[in-house]
Amino acid sequence: MSNKTSWDLSTFFESEEAFLEALEAFKAYPKQLASYQGKLSDLDQFKEYLRLSKKMNEDLSRLYYFASMRSDLNKKDVNNASDLSKVQIALRDIEMAVSFEEPEILAMGKEKVDAFIKDNPEFDEFSFSFEKLFRGQSHVLSPDKEKLLSSYSAVLGEAGQLYSTLSLSDRGVAKCTLSDGREVEVNQANWSSLVADAKSAEDRATIFKTLYAYYDAHKATYGEIYNLGLQSQLASVRARGYKDILDLHLDGSAIPEQVFHNLVEVASQNAKPLQEYYEIRRKYLGLEKHRSYDRFIQLAKSEKKYTYDEAKQLFWDSIAAFPQDFQDKAHEVLREGFVDVYPAEGKRSGAYSNGGEDFHPYILLNFNGELDDCFTLAHESGHSIHTLYAEEAQPTLKQNYTIFVAEIASTFNEHNLLDYLLNSGTLSKQDKIFLLQKSIDEICSTFYRQTLFGQYEYEIAKLAEAGQPINYEVLSAKMIELYKTYFGIDIAEEEVKPLVWAYIPHLFYTPFYVYQYATSFTSSMLIYERVKAKEEGAFNQYLNLLRSGGSDYPVSQVKAAGVDLTTKEPYLAVIRRMEELVSDLKALLEE
Repeated sequence: MSNKTSWDLSTFFESEEAFLEALEAFKAYPKQLASYQGKLSDLDQFKEYLRLSKKMNEDLSRLYYFASMRSDLNKKDVNNASDLSKVQIALRDIEMAVSFEEPEILAMGKEKVDAFIKDNPEFDEFSFSFEKLFRGQSHVLSPDKEKLLSSYSAVLGEAGQLYSTLSLSDRGVAKCTLSDGREVEVNQANWSSLVADAKSAEDRATIFKTLYAYYDAHKATYGEIYNLGLQSQLASVRARGYKDILDLHLDGSAIPEQVFHNLVEVASQNAKPLQEYYEIRRKYLGLEKHRSYDRFIQLAKSEKKYTYDEAKQLFWDSIAAFPQDFQDKAHEVLREGFVDVYPAEGKRSGAYSNGGEDFHPYILLNFNGELDDCFTLAHESGHSIHTLYAEEAQPTLKQNYTIFVAEIASTFNEHNLLDYLLNSGTLSKQDKIFLLQKSIDEICSTFYRQTLFGQYEYEIAKLAEAGQPINYEVLSAKMIELYKTYFGIDIAEEEVKPLVWAYIPHLFYTPFYVYQYATSFTSSMLIYERVKAKEEGAFNQYLNLLRSGGSDYPVSQVKAAGVDLTTKEPYLAVIRRMEELVSDLKALLEE
């Protein structure tokens, strides 16, 4: 594979030797930082400590980005995994060494710290971190207790690592034979395309069962890993005095619980258009029953395939009406060396954008030439554009935006690309059906499905908090229940589908992440509609959101861009949009 479509990680380190040399040098930080224990109330010592802490974070980011991304390129490479583990161990050592930091800063008092920042502008980039610290000071323990807890940090984060090892490192090649005699390999990167192209319900079921057979064979282990993650979260809840697991995940970003509950209530109680869409699909496709994996069947077939260069140009053309600076950043994020394009053996599935803290963002794709891949490219470019704006406008420690706002820029690009295609003026009826389905499917997958998973996490967490045993049977039973609520289908009839919880990495890596796809989608849809309507100042408000990086609480950032997520109205607007699209699709199919 040429370097044009692969990552160039030499921007971090030129070689393995250079990485290991930097890692060895990094090991001096814990002792250096720990030497300031008991001294932070001395403002001259405090200044030295903050400068050292910032330099340590910069060096740690460089080490972690390099090791984690190189590992993602080949999860089967033991050396890569070992190097990532070394960085994670170094991070654990840092956490133990600085366990005194938060209690000592809190002991200084907010008034003294605020005055220090005012008198020393050099350290203003620490101001929001201190603001959050004092806001959550009831959850910070004494120095000795913080040190004790930090010694368990690696154990508390082990669920995600175990999931990665079981799902990627230990996973072999899965194949199945279709009804026409063809043998095909089935993996996470290609299974949806195989299902979409399958000639019969029997083949679709075979492909799906082949993918999920691995989860079925290891369901008890996956259940225990999920439980390990829950117990780790419960340990943090109890040790730090949070109300519950939801509070643990919302408090740090000052997200009102009502935001989460409004989303779940509106989506779960207004699933009628989702269920109507599935019934329209069932009838039009002539299916006896609409299975969950049948969602990949296109109502209208597009034979168009895209090269990577064509996908890039399509995205760039779609944003041609936006300010030149935005377009320039869209080209910059797709520059050679910063995108790893194609699937490869051992490569992490899916896609992401990685960057921040003054490092150029990198994009991981698994590009197969489908229209969905073009939308994925636009999506991940949105993340990277967001990162560039944040880096441009904010000092290092205020660049990293929260998960809550992370999906706004990405889905904004998807809304725009969809409109660009729908308004191209060259669409046949089949093209219109294809793209209308694309628009509806985006709401299904990003708003409804991710909210379903968010509600799933919440209700399973409540069971764990009540002392109920958590195993694969409990996990699967809850998934069956919620699929009936949202989709109106019984996934128990699909045999292995109730194990979908084991298929979703975010449930293991980043608990209470997925619902934020839905809040971000809601925000980006309303922001995009304002931009599309050419409301005065709407695009500037959007760019200001991107520029704000991690300098404010996310609900406040979104509100400044015109969306108040503490009310139900934004979510109800998504429901109305879904109703309109389903009605339009029904009318078009009946023409």
